[in-house]
Amino acid sequence: MTSPLDIVILGLSLSSSWGNGHATTYRALIGGLRAEGHRVLFLEHDVPWYAAHRDLPDPDFCQLVHYSDIDEMIENHADRIKAADAVIIGSYVPSGVTVIDRIAALQPRRLCFYDIDTPVTLAKLDRGDEEYLARRQLAIFDAYFSFSGGDVLTRLERRYGARKAIALYCSVDASRYRSTGETLRWDFGYLGTYSPDRQPTLERLLIEPARQLPHLSFVVAGPQYPGDIDWPANVERIEHLPPPDHPSFYSRQRFTLNVTRSDMIAAGWSPSVRLFEAAACGTPIISDDWRGLDELFADGQAIVIAKGSEHVIDALTKISPEARLALASAARATVLERHTGEVRARELAAALRELPGEGVNDSAPEPQSISA
Repeated sequence: MTSPLDIVILGLSLSSSWGNGHATTYRALIGGLRAEGHRVLFLEHDVPWYAAHRDLPDPDFCQLVHYSDIDEMIENHADRIKAADAVIIGSYVPSGVTVIDRIAALQPRRLCFYDIDTPVTLAKLDRGDEEYLARRQLAIFDAYFSFSGGDVLTRLERRYGARKAIALYCSVDASRYRSTGETLRWDFGYLGTYSPDRQPTLERLLIEPARQLPHLSFVVAGPQYPGDIDWPANVERIEHLPPPDHPSFYSRQRFTLNVTRSDMIAAGWSPSVRLFEAAACGTPIISDDWRGLDELFADGQAIVIAKGSEHVIDALTKISPEARLALASAARATVLERHTGEVRARELAAALRELPGEGVNDSAPEPQSISA
């Protein structure tokens, strides 16, 4: 039997899902690591916008520590960082370039990067934008875990100098995301923070169908939408929906919409956590199109891939209840088999064990006591 891994993760946020998709990704992954017997310390930079919207201030599956000063964080956790089996730094960590350099100077056993925004990161590097990762730093990491798979991994190694690029898709906590059995309230809905590059797709695939189908009910949940958007009268708005309310939200929709950022469409093979969450809740999904999507969910069997408003309107008005449930069942089966936090945790642990290093550290400092 292999010994448990001791892992330190520095990520954008674990405590707050407000305005970001990182928190739920980390929660599913780390929850899976905990279920597999591994130990995790999560270090999160304390910023006011997340501090004001913390929906998981005290997780029961890892040790969570907030820090305000990088020097103080290094001083307080240097021993744990050096002793850990792996240190993983995530994308969009505040002052990420400095954090990476400071952590690398401690020479941890295995130093990895987890990019939950790979296409965005590469687009930024191509523009010379090194907000949270410098191009020179890609070669520092023993492994570059990427939210995107496919040919993006080859590009990371050949063009950007990553030593070893490994796909690590987001995942879902299947114990939390499941159908609530509630009565349907909306015919079609969408959950996502406002993004200028997603808005035209939302206009085409939800707002326009809402205008053409005034007898149906629609909903859009998520923060930061501008006040000048012309929402049809049959589109309900929810400003913020914390993760504990996601299963109820999905369960009350007849169909739900998945919309992908333009950089991720260009890269392909970049499924969002919302896609897996909706599928786990047994909600049929209508999605925009991108390379690799039909390899995850078969078009017409486990998902409806829409090219335009007319495809959405056809799905909402012509798909029978039996066919709708078959779509949902097929997608849920796929997620439970391949995309849960436990599955992703096993993938991560196996990849870490294959990296060069001193081996599993059975004498690593024990984290503070946490409940099971």
